[in-house]
Amino acid sequence: MNRFAALMRTTAARLSALYLVLFMLGAVALVIYMTNLSVSLLTSQTEQALSEEVASVGTAYSRGGISLLVRVIDKRSRQPGAYLYLVADSTGRILAGNVESLQPGVLETNGMIERAFTYQRYGEQGTTEVHKALAVVIALPNGMRVLVGRDLSEPERFVDIVRRALMLALGLMVVGAFLIWYFVGRRALIRIDQLSSASQRIMDGDLTGRLPVSGSGDEFDRLSGSLNAMLGRIQELNDGLRQVSDNIAHDLKTPLTRLRNRAEATLNSGDKLTKDYRNALEDIIAESDQLIRTFNAILMISRLEAGYSSESMQIMPAAPILRDVADLYEPVAEDAGVSLSLGELDETPLRINRELAGQTVSNLVDNAIKYAGGENPDATVMLSMERHDKTLLIVIADNGPGIPEDQHDRVTERFVRLEESRTQPGLGLGLSLAKAVMKLHGGSLRLEDNKPGLRAVLVFPVPENGG
Repeated sequence: MNRFAALMRTTAARLSALYLVLFMLGAVALVIYMTNLSVSLLTSQTEQALSEEVASVGTAYSRGGISLLVRVIDKRSRQPGAYLYLVADSTGRILAGNVESLQPGVLETNGMIERAFTYQRYGEQGTTEVHKALAVVIALPNGMRVLVGRDLSEPERFVDIVRRALMLALGLMVVGAFLIWYFVGRRALIRIDQLSSASQRIMDGDLTGRLPVSGSGDEFDRLSGSLNAMLGRIQELNDGLRQVSDNIAHDLKTPLTRLRNRAEATLNSGDKLTKDYRNALEDIIAESDQLIRTFNAILMISRLEAGYSSESMQIMPAAPILRDVADLYEPVAEDAGVSLSLGELDETPLRINRELAGQTVSNLVDNAIKYAGGENPDATVMLSMERHDKTLLIVIADNGPGIPEDQHDRVTERFVRLEESRTQPGLGLGLSLAKAVMKLHGGSLRLEDNKPGLRAVLVFPVPENGG
């Protein structure tokens, strides 16, 4: 009973019940209409047949008077399936025909009797069977009455058959509709209970849980798919927050401890000169600036992953950004002994944030110059663009030591630095920032082997109305 009450509280069940009631009312109205239509049609046919028979009897009366009329009626009344015939005198006494008795008052009318009356056929004395008929009563000039009628047993049986068939069909349809409504509503209730149970587990802290998807593609599956995508996004942001917290706890603990120890050591050395204190303070300021840059980079990555800067997008080609970065880093590359060059550029318009895209390309170029230079006399860095079907690639390629292929995914995480790069200055956030920027643009960051060196590929989607 509680299950049925819960089922009735669902919107689907209520709507189904409403449709069921409307269907029943419509079906009942259809039964009544079809029955009345059948009665009207049969009545009309009966009246037409009576009119034709009255005309035939009238012809006999016109030719031979009352005597011929009586003979014709007597003959016709004896035939199988005959109409009702009756000839009565002015007092109502039956003189001829196949009718034994009539409902009182029938012979007092004149013309078509529109309402059915009861009668008994000749030879049915002592029986309780009652017949109904429609008839035409004709008053003759001498006061005699002639009745020509049609029994309604056959039409009434036909109407009764139609009514029963319609009622049976209605009953079957109602039962079928009720069963369909119940099982459909019950299935919907089961799906809702499954969604509620899964939601409760998620609210209890299991962020890896997902709402069930049956694979039918119905509205529940579409809702579950949307909510699962939202839960995936929430879990991703939550994991990112946990990772940031862990990274801050591990990677910033060392510089903060070093900063404190340096200040304490300077204060504990009483014989220090003013110049020594100044140098110590400058080192502390430099260390603090490094920490500030780290926090700013973390904040920028978090804002990008949350989609904060998506409103500042504009449609423009990325080629000018590459030219500006090449001009900016050309002196830096010369000082590092690296050949920085521009390859083929593409003027296809993209939907980008110019500032973030420029910062990302600059970071990648700076990394390429930093790691490709050094002891390599033929170090080169190439900026180029490649147009594919629905994407545009910005490629920063160098011939440095590169990154092992099994580390390509790991180096895009925050604060991750390989052992080979520990001697180089940096925060371990450049590739994480580039990955976040590309995610904001609906693209991706790919790291590929340049044989030798590394190819950092920024994959931008080309707008549908782009070049």
